[in-house]
Amino acid sequence: MAQSEERKNLRLVGHHQLNGFGRCGEGLALKQLPGGRRVLFIAHLFAPKDFTVLDVTDPTKPKVILQTELPHQEMRSNSLAIVDDILLVAYQSNNLGVEPAGMGVYDVSDVENPKRIGFFNTSGPHSRGVHCLWFVDGRYAYLSTGMPDFVPTHPNDDEFYVVVDMSNPAEPSEVGRWWLPGTRQGDDVAPPTRHTQLDVGFRAHNINVYPQRPDRAYIGYIDGGVIILDISDMSRPKMISRVDYHPPFVGFTHTVLPLFDRDLLVVSDEANLRNCEDGPKLVWIMDVREETNPVIISTCPMPPKDDFCQRGGRFGAHNIHENEPLPTSWVSSRYVVGAFFNGGVRVYDIADPFRPEEVGYYIPPAPEGRPTTQMNDVYVDERGLVYAVDRGGGGLYIFEMEF
Repeated sequence: MAQSEERKNLRLVGHHQLNGFGRCGEGLALKQLPGGRRVLFIAHLFAPKDFTVLDVTDPTKPKVILQTELPHQEMRSNSLAIVDDILLVAYQSNNLGVEPAGMGVYDVSDVENPKRIGFFNTSGPHSRGVHCLWFVDGRYAYLSTGMPDFVPTHPNDDEFYVVVDMSNPAEPSEVGRWWLPGTRQGDDVAPPTRHTQLDVGFRAHNINVYPQRPDRAYIGYIDGGVIILDISDMSRPKMISRVDYHPPFVGFTHTVLPLFDRDLLVVSDEANLRNCEDGPKLVWIMDVREETNPVIISTCPMPPKDDFCQRGGRFGAHNIHENEPLPTSWVSSRYVVGAFFNGGVRVYDIADPFRPEEVGYYIPPAPEGRPTTQMNDVYVDERGLVYAVDRGGGGLYIFEMEF
């Protein structure tokens, strides 16, 4: 039976299937234009589309302005970010050595006619390019990527931390890099022990850097757990701490969100396999008063897995809203908003970090021809509107919080 709408304290106000290309990646960015016009950029999970631009000034009636095309079928644009008139897009190839792979730089002062003005090439015989990027200050981009001169000790360990100077957008330049010791050929330490239940890789995913602590990078290092870096010298990052709780839990630490005013970390793990075969995949709360020794103190409660594991597709945590320090971004140290694949969009109140409570959720009806939704990413604007995208074909959903 097809999935029907389920909700609590989230109301659907707008929806768009993106002209039949509603399989979306992990990139959502909102741009405010003079006069009040608002446009949303969405990265796509698969070719042929590169990114879609929508007018969301009226969130009840989102309209597609533009959809761009990828050069070929063997790549994707999984992640993107905007500061002022500069758009960065992460380009990743399906296989090693395929070009183009890296980071595209666009002038989006005219949102209906983006112009590529630069490219940071990370392609190479052992690189698939950039999977994810972070860009919030207009100066530095933080990439999870391979590089032309990097040879991993294991094929799954091909992405690591690279920081790029964007002061001249036409000519991005590398400033520094860091990888988990042992994951590069030539390291003076042994490679990490492979995970036996599911080997996803010792590689970086999300890299978050905030103006409150510009000397710190917070990294979800997939099978490597949570990593905090000292980046006060950007050319020579140093690890401060690492929390690795898998095994016993299956790997894929995805996002590490610091809540500076509360000395907490919110950490999501990505569900990779269907029917909960790698579950449970949770959102963890960590006490980071002593940053050299973060401690897990709770998890956000999940709905009954016996129900959701049987619905098809993936179920469990994935992306969470990351409190981007941007004018169009909602910032909260109390509420956690996340995409949970067939669990839809879910909201947690962590006023008591030892006892998080679920206060809202929305699970859209399944896209046509599919048994379930697969909500992939979320972005909350400064007014509290929630923009969420589906990787299974549902496109864009816009919600209003009712609490």
